Amino acid sequence: MNIPQDLKYTKDHEWVRIDGDTATVGITDFAQGELGDIVYVEIETVNETLTKDEVFGTVEAVKTVSDLFLPLTGEIVEFNEALEDTPELVNSDPYDTGWMVKLKIHDVEQINALLDANAYKQLIGGA
Repeated sequence: MNIPQDLKYTKDHEWVRIDGDTATVGITDFAQGELGDIVYVEIETVNETLTKDEVFGTVEAVKTVSDLFLPLTGEIVEFNEALEDTPELVNSDPYDTGWMVKLKIHDVEQINALLDANAYKQLIGGA
């Protein structure tokens, strides 16, 4: 299981890459494995400001639909449009080409509440 050390994680299995006041968000390798083949990613919150833990979209797999929870309060400024035509990128490359949204962080203090790679490994039982 791939859990990059340079990312932050949530208990809801989202990953976060921090770059200044921008965060790139996607779902973890563990999450995509649990969901199975992803067939659709729906994000209709671009240009909206949402608070931490609000639903910012859904991911649809062959057998289930799962909500996506925002890990930090901020404005969603970009959606990975490649996922419209090739949602399976979330399965094949969840940490790179399978990213979902970018957001402008409103409260950088919230970053401290995110999990590091080791804490996430413990959460999923892979420590």
